Amino acid sequence: MTHPKTFTGLALTLALISPAVALAATEGPSGLDFYEVPAISTTTHGDLIWYREATVDLGGGVAGFKAWNVMYRSTDSLGAQNAVTGTILVPTAKWSGFGGRPVVSYAMGTHGLQQGCAPSLQMQAGTDYETENVKAVVNAGYAVLITDYAGYTTGDVPTYLAGESQAHAALDIMRAASQVPGTDISEDDPVAIWGYSQGGQTATWAAELAESYTPDLNLKGVAAGGVPADFPVTADYLDGSSGASFLLGAVIGLAEQYPDNIDLDALTNDAGKAAIEQGKNECVFEALFDFMNDSIEQYTANGETLDEMLEDENVYEAVAAQNLGSGKPTVPLYQYHGQADEFIPISQHTDLKSEYCSRFANVTFDVYPSEHIVTQFQAAPTVMDWLDDRFSGYPALNGCLTFSPAPESTANPGGGDFVVTLDQWFLDGTMHLATLDQDVVLPEESTMTADTNITQETMVGSLDVPDFQTSLRIAGIKTDVWLSIQQVGD
Repeated sequence: MTHPKTFTGLALTLALISPAVALAATEGPSGLDFYEVPAISTTTHGDLIWYREATVDLGGGVAGFKAWNVMYRSTDSLGAQNAVTGTILVPTAKWSGFGGRPVVSYAMGTHGLQQGCAPSLQMQAGTDYETENVKAVVNAGYAVLITDYAGYTTGDVPTYLAGESQAHAALDIMRAASQVPGTDISEDDPVAIWGYSQGGQTATWAAELAESYTPDLNLKGVAAGGVPADFPVTADYLDGSSGASFLLGAVIGLAEQYPDNIDLDALTNDAGKAAIEQGKNECVFEALFDFMNDSIEQYTANGETLDEMLEDENVYEAVAAQNLGSGKPTVPLYQYHGQADEFIPISQHTDLKSEYCSRFANVTFDVYPSEHIVTQFQAAPTVMDWLDDRFSGYPALNGCLTFSPAPESTANPGGGDFVVTLDQWFLDGTMHLATLDQDVVLPEESTMTADTNITQETMVGSLDVPDFQTSLRIAGIKTDVWLSIQQVGD
C-alpha cells in the first residue's frame, strides 16, 4: 500500500498560490514497469500519475480508436489514498453530435485476482471477455474509460468487491483522462457509468457516491446489472454453489481492504490458506472451475459455517459495509438482472430497487430470462439504447411509478454442475446439407433452447426452425425449394 506524502517547498508554494495549476502529465514506462507505483507527490483523487499510449485488441468489427493506459490517484473504502491503473479508448472519428463527446466509464465484472487478469492487460492481449460491450460503446462514438480497480499494481492484491473503493476508481478515471494529452476529454463532457456483476456493484455505488465524491462530474445516468446489493444474502447464495469462487474472491478482497476486521491467517485452516494463495493467482474462469461447489466450512479454522463466521462482529461489519441502499442515486438508474441468475440472487436486487424508490430515486428495472453470464450480453443492446437516450437529453421513464409483482428466480439449483440455460436464442448462421454439399442460410426466426452443461461439456436442447424457401443447385440446375428441418434426438 502506498502512503500519502505532503507537498513541500516549491510544490507547496505553487499549490497555495494557484490551486488551478495542473501537474504536467508524465509519460510512464513500457511493459509491466508501468504498474510499479512511483513516488507520488499529488494527494488529490483523480490526479494523473502517469500515462502511456497503448495497443488494445478488441477484435474485428470496431471503429478506429486511440488507446492509452493510465495510473491515477484514487481513494479506497476507508478513505486512504491509493494508485489505480486503467485504460482510455477514444474513437478517431470526430464527434459529430452536440456538445462534447460523451464518455462511458465502463466498470468491468470479475476478472480474477492475479495481476495478469487486469482488464488493461487482458485488452492488450485481446483476451478480455467483455470486449463486445466495449466495442459497442466505441462504435457509438463515445469515449470509454475502463478502470482496473485497486490492487493490480505490482505487489498488491485487488480489494475485490470493496464497493466504495471500486466506485471511487470508476469516478476518478474521468478526471485522470482529462489530463492525458491527446484524448480531448474534458471534465465537462457528459458521462455515464455502465457495469455488470462486480461492475454493476461498482456502478451502483458510484451512483450513490458521485454527488458527494465528484460533485463536478457531468453525470447523466448509470446502468447496473447483476448487482450484489446485499452481501450476506449473496454470500449465502454462493456458498457451496457453482459460483463458490466468487465468494472466495470476496473473502480475499475484503480481507485486503479490511485487515483489522478479517484476519485470514487466524480464520483459516491449512486448506483455506492454500485456497487463498491459489485464488490470488488465478483468473476468473480458472477459479470458477477449481472452486466449484466448495463450502466455506472446508476452509475455516474449526469448520465454522458461513453463518457462524458472520456471527463475528468484525467480519460482519466488513461484509455488511458493502450493502447498497444507504444512499440515493441522484441521476437516472437502469437496473437489470437475469431471472435465472445462478450466482447473484435476483430478489436482493429487486429489494434494492424498492429501497431506492422509497427514497424517490429515478429507477428502471428490467428482468431478462437468462442466467448470469448470458444476461450480460443479452441486455447490452437495451443498455446502449438507454445510454443513448441519456446523452441525448431525453427524460428517463421512472419505473418506480409502475407496480408489478417481484419476479421469482428460475435459477438452476445451487451446487452440482455449472449449467447455462439458453431460452429461445436466435440462431444466426447456415446449415450444411451434406448430400448436396451446399450451405443454406437459416431464416431469421430460427431459435434454440438448450441447457449447456459447461462442467460436462454437453448441450441438450431443441431447435425451432420454421419452414423456409431457398435456392439450391440440383443436378447443376438452380431450383427454388421449400425446406423443412426436423430435429432428431437432443
